[in-house]
Amino acid sequence: MTGEEPQITLVIPFLNERDALPSLVEKLSKFFQSATLPAVEVIFVDDGSTDGCAELLKQIDLPFQARLIRLSRNYGTHAALRAGILHARGQWISNNYADLQDPLEVLPQLYELGLKGADIVWAHRRSTKAAFVERIFSEINAGLVRRLIDPRYPEMGLDIFMINKKVKNELDQCPESNTSLFLQIMSLGFSQSHLSYDKQERTVGKSKWTFGKKLKLLIDTFVGFSYAPIRFVTVVGLALFIAGILLSLYVIALTLMGSGLVTGYSKLACIVLIGFGTTNISLGIIAEYLWLVLDASRNRKVYIIDSVVELKPASTA
Repeated sequence: MTGEEPQITLVIPFLNERDALPSLVEKLSKFFQSATLPAVEVIFVDDGSTDGCAELLKQIDLPFQARLIRLSRNYGTHAALRAGILHARGQWISNNYADLQDPLEVLPQLYELGLKGADIVWAHRRSTKAAFVERIFSEINAGLVRRLIDPRYPEMGLDIFMINKKVKNELDQCPESNTSLFLQIMSLGFSQSHLSYDKQERTVGKSKWTFGKKLKLLIDTFVGFSYAPIRFVTVVGLALFIAGILLSLYVIALTLMGSGLVTGYSKLACIVLIGFGTTNISLGIIAEYLWLVLDASRNRKVYIIDSVVELKPASTA
């Protein structure tokens, strides 16, 4: 496998995974020895690590073809995956992660479905051992995506894909920042297929997928792929306008009937708070869209590559 032209590229982004890398390399080595696959290259993408894990990776003997791409700073998992896809040499490109919660065994299954005619093959979670709060967040996010963006989106979200060169070329031509790579791939069309798997529990290191990163991806997903947030602003504004008209008519009617209606500061405060709160929420949603437009107009790079290093296999070192 070490000297052949790669047919499959496996992209693995990581951030501060010094403790997990030795176990990752060991599992990759055993998997490639036993799996029935054509030549595979692995692209490790260092997404701005600060714990010296890239230097550690260079020192490990690798019994498979591999390269290390180092980004100039932390750009996020989706940007790191884009960098790996850009440099992929294989006819098919897939991904996995340093924690290996997503089993390597799905790779031959993805490849088989690709050979049957699918341009894009998805592996989605059938079950997960994630914490309760994380699981609920994922389910809510997936449910909203299915309802507002694309009904094909799996109920438990997406983590793993395999794409061919045709899809790669489209992604390379349209690198999008502040967006979801998975939804961009899904929106390209082409023939798509699915398989499911059981997500494993992380055994080494700590997850870098913080709540802040999840929230950012959630906002980017809906602002970048759906008009629902901006439609929400319109609907809320219209509803408040109608409510204001009806309330005004009600007050006028009571006044004409001489009911002795007494207005108080509490009612005024409620109206002001609701009105200003709704206005600020609406402005915030509009600002998210404006920020995406500004960010796109700057035409800044989605990521900056610091270096690309060939990691020579142990047999040729």
